[in-house]
Amino acid sequence: MQVSDLAQIDPGRHLLIAGPTASGKSALALAVAQAQGGLIVNADALQIWSCWRVLTARPSETEAAAAPHALYGHVTPDRGYSVGDWLRELGGLLDGQPERRLIVVGGTGLYLTALTRGLAYVPPVPAEIRAAGDAMLIDKDGLAQMVSELDPASRQRLDLHNPARVQRAWEVLQATGRGLASWQAETPPPLIPAADCQRLVMEADRDWLADRIARRFHMMMAGGALAEVEAMLPEWQPGKQWARAIGAPELVAYLRGEMDLQTATERAIIATRQYAKSQRIWFRNRMKDWQSWPVKPDR
Repeated sequence: MQVSDLAQIDPGRHLLIAGPTASGKSALALAVAQAQGGLIVNADALQIWSCWRVLTARPSETEAAAAPHALYGHVTPDRGYSVGDWLRELGGLLDGQPERRLIVVGGTGLYLTALTRGLAYVPPVPAEIRAAGDAMLIDKDGLAQMVSELDPASRQRLDLHNPARVQRAWEVLQATGRGLASWQAETPPPLIPAADCQRLVMEADRDWLADRIARRFHMMMAGGALAEVEAMLPEWQPGKQWARAIGAPELVAYLRGEMDLQTATERAIIATRQYAKSQRIWFRNRMKDWQSWPVKPDR
């Protein structure tokens, strides 16, 4: 990170860093923390899981030791976890320490928009309804069925190709009789208002990012990603939240003899690129008032 870049970042406010996967968000957060101070807080819904470190590109042990980090790898696969859980935990980091500066970094747009715009209270979903939703998604037509059963207002606001978002809305409707959009209309003040933070969205050349995604996945494979997936194979359930780690389904298919390793790797890289595309769409549509932060090739 160059000195000229650092001059654009206000050390007196919280810093929020969004961006597509593999765009260098964690490196930027670490550089800022080392130069200006601050607690780096994870805002990636995949990096919360204790079973995935390499596969989700969580900060390495060396990086984690270089500056304070929080909310990484702290959720075990037997638990459910929501954006509401994340907000409560992040709020706990500020309790009694209002002067503490947070550097919140990640690619989960829902987390970041909820942090700066507020999140409506939604009653907890009973375990049996969540289990029913998990079972539906195992079926190849399960997602389409869920979409058809949603209330019109929620259906209109959702990314209907995102199983996690669709399942959440379906569960809420089943559990409460009210659509998710109805609950979201009752939104309290944000935990960190826009005026109290600087908000950056990293923007990278698509060809550069596609190449970086491929190179990073090959590095993950060399660094133990396959061993991580193999360790979780006895517990594998496609409908579970932790099983949505990008690349995990493809590597499971390889380990089960359903495809060769080269094909699994290629498909995992494609899935990662598609994920990056969906992230960019969210940032473009939901975070238009965030400051653009162009990624430089030498960063």
